[in-house]
Amino acid sequence: MARRGAAGGDRKGRAGRAAPEGNVSEPVDGGLAALVPDRERRRAWTLTIDGAPQSHVDLDDPTYLSFEYQRRIGHIADLVATAGQPLHVVHLGGGAFTLARYIAATRPRSTQQVIEVDAALVRLVRRELPLDPQARIRVRSTDARAGLGKIQDGWADLVIADVFSGARTPAHLTTTEFLAEVRRVLKPGGSYVANLADGPPLAHLRGQIATAATVFPALALAADPTVWRGRRFGNAVLLASDTAPEIARLTRRVATDPHPGRVEHGRALTDFTGGAAPVHDAEARPSPPPPPDAFR
Repeated sequence: MARRGAAGGDRKGRAGRAAPEGNVSEPVDGGLAALVPDRERRRAWTLTIDGAPQSHVDLDDPTYLSFEYQRRIGHIADLVATAGQPLHVVHLGGGAFTLARYIAATRPRSTQQVIEVDAALVRLVRRELPLDPQARIRVRSTDARAGLGKIQDGWADLVIADVFSGARTPAHLTTTEFLAEVRRVLKPGGSYVANLADGPPLAHLRGQIATAATVFPALALAADPTVWRGRRFGNAVLLASDTAPEIARLTRRVATDPHPGRVEHGRALTDFTGGAAPVHDAEARPSPPPPPDAFR
């Protein structure tokens, strides 16, 4: 789930099959899905569900990331290992497989597992926005936490969580118990990245930082300054690892995005939580719903 951002790259059409004249829409398990053609890029679409933007894909250029939060996750994927080095990646939440396509393009020979509960959505995306058959991307239609539980210990270099149901992150994906499973799946030195969404007074975001801090010693958070200040509902990207992330490089990249963001870590991030308590399975709740005007 994301607010659309005009992220870098040229905005000229590319060679290839022209975008369809109208939307492609059909019911999926999570609501009414629509693939909306990007009029400025010939083979690019935005996926929405019940009107909420989920993903943007450019089939001619899978390295093009339009949404602000996806660009920031892309920065992290670029920085977690030497450029071009193949990775083992788990994606919790599939959408239109934007980030899996990005990693396949920027890190050839990577092996990726996408876990997406909405089987009808997977069928729609595979049919209308097919994956490169040479990419090592396996897609499984099951609950994110259940699917994570079937991955072997220490398999992944990177786990990316971008799971929304009705524009809200399900409660069982917000807890210390869930993050313990994430850590089990990660290799030593591996990284966890989550797309979080919240608005004033940012109670959910503060709680998620406090929760991650009980499982991972090194954290960083990237967000738009207006989200940091609690002025609007929006996305924030959480990075968690056993080792200190490349904060300086990540900060520079996020600060020079077309929609510049800010990265916090260390004491400043701890202070931001304001003493929020970690979330456990017994009391977990979904992330807050976006306001009616969030996607205008």
